[in-house]
Amino acid sequence: MMRRSLRRMSYTALTMMLAGVSCFTLTGAETMVDAADVATPAPTAQRAVKKPQDQAMAKVVDDPTLPRVLLLGDSISIGYTVPVRQQMQGKANVHRALANCGPTTLGVKQIDAWLGEGKWDVIHFNWGLHDLKYCDDKGTLTAIADGHQQVPVDEYEKNLRSLVARLKQTGAKLVFATTTPVPEGAKGRVVADAAKYNAVAESIMKEHGIAIDDLYTFANGQLDKIQKSKDVHFTPAGSEALGAEVVKSIEALLPKK
Repeated sequence: MMRRSLRRMSYTALTMMLAGVSCFTLTGAETMVDAADVATPAPTAQRAVKKPQDQAMAKVVDDPTLPRVLLLGDSISIGYTVPVRQQMQGKANVHRALANCGPTTLGVKQIDAWLGEGKWDVIHFNWGLHDLKYCDDKGTLTAIADGHQQVPVDEYEKNLRSLVARLKQTGAKLVFATTTPVPEGAKGRVVADAAKYNAVAESIMKEHGIAIDDLYTFANGQLDKIQKSKDVHFTPAGSEALGAEVVKSIEALLPKK
């Protein structure tokens, strides 16, 4: 009799304990989060979302029947890399340097690594927007009055000449993209410097017979529509528009079928 009573009491106690755990699972905030993490993994679609930069840096598997194109440039070129790839699907394998190519000083150091071992049919390149910006002694973008120009225009010319000489060694058709405009209010850059640096670059390109993709002129007449306010970067629609111009300049240099 006593054993049956103990069994009933044990059963009752166990039931109450389980009920208490169940209640905590339903009402304890930390326990609910943990349970959700274990039992309900994040939807695949959410995990697959990539930033534009990640998409631009995605591995490209070449179609051996198509020509190979290389894009070299800063974050502006990163922005138009995916639009160019999409618009040139079935026409060319479009690669890019797996980096923000920054100023010409970085280009001189890294150009061999960016070119790699493969053969390029067309190389579309730009340097300028990082060269003309103002930085502090640590290399951080700063107000013009508080810094110095990262690469003065005379050094920019010297570096760009060196880069052009190396690019010509590849045997690829070359096209230089002029540096896009600096809008009013953009931190650490002088509006007029984009045109100043472009004038130097265009002189070098004409000297070497290199094609020019004049993105500066294309963008300058419609900055309010395609560029962010007080920011050298472009909206997604702006990157699409720039990409279409880049495609035109590349297609003009592709091998004829």
